[in-house]
Amino acid sequence: MTEQQKSPDDDSFISHLIELRDRIVRATLAIAVVFLCMMPWSAQIYDFLASPMMAALPAGSKMIATGVITPFFIPIKVTLLAAFIVALPWVLYQAWAFVAPGLYAHEKRLVAPLVISSSILFVLGVGFCYLFVFKVVFKVINELAPKSINVSPDIESYFDFVMTMFIAFGLTFEVPVVVVVLVRMGLVSVEKLKKLRPYVIVGAFVVAAIVTPPDAMSMLLLAVPLCVLFEVGLLVAPLFVKLTKAPEESVG
Repeated sequence: MTEQQKSPDDDSFISHLIELRDRIVRATLAIAVVFLCMMPWSAQIYDFLASPMMAALPAGSKMIATGVITPFFIPIKVTLLAAFIVALPWVLYQAWAFVAPGLYAHEKRLVAPLVISSSILFVLGVGFCYLFVFKVVFKVINELAPKSINVSPDIESYFDFVMTMFIAFGLTFEVPVVVVVLVRMGLVSVEKLKKLRPYVIVGAFVVAAIVTPPDAMSMLLLAVPLCVLFEVGLLVAPLFVKLTKAPEESVG
């Protein structure tokens, strides 16, 4: 009985898995290298991250650490998060480069603009959250706290909260990219998205209510940018589709 031969589809699937592994390894190595370079300043990086909360606390207040190794472990986590943000353009490039071989020549022109815009928008979302949202949210929280309570946030809880907010705002600022990709791939038209606008607005406020602290100001600070960025995506998508059309599409 002869051994069953592999089909070309099997070889193609294995090659895709190998390519995916290589891309993941390259992205991980980039994050690791940046992380190791930033490690000597992990304490300063955490102090920088904590500065919005410290500015809102009464003078002389400090955060607390309830775990034995928490004062060492949390700054490392913060540094890893910072390393990921710094290496994000390379990480996104690896993701798009994995998809690129299956694209047509005109579609490959999407890669560079999407990698650059995705990186910039994510960083802008994180920056908006850090520079503006935290300042408002922490001030409101501490002003509403009863005077009989000594507010001393735990550093681990603070990190979990900050990471959740960074991810929420970073992904929120990716909305224009998502809209552009959906329209360019032909999965949905701009006209259809405009008809879905009321549902998008409601969804924006639902998402904001889930991921932000339970106050109206925090919810508005996430929901309003999400709605505005959705509209930006609707404006940019037709132009982007026009610039990346194949020659035969343009003639047709």
